[in-house]
Amino acid sequence: MPRITQMLVYVLADKDEDDEGVPSIHTAMGAMPLLGADEDRVRSLRPYAQKLANLSGKPVRLVRFTQLEEVEVITPTSEEPR
Repeated sequence: MPRITQMLVYVLADKDEDDEGVPSIHTAMGAMPLLGADEDRVRSLRPYAQKLANLSGKPVRLVRFTQLEEVEVITPTSEEPR
């Protein structure tokens, strides 16, 4: 698996352009956000973004994030999460 150098994300404004989020689709495995690290994957999600734009009557933007800030590293432990 290649190193992640970018994230491509479909973004939908809710009330206005300052109130936006990442839409998701429901799959057999649960919710899947419309985002990916490679262009082929994101291209495969475009029909869902188009359907969402059609249903909501609002534009869906594709944005690219390229700056990385490592916020936290979670290391393995023998403890079970609570």
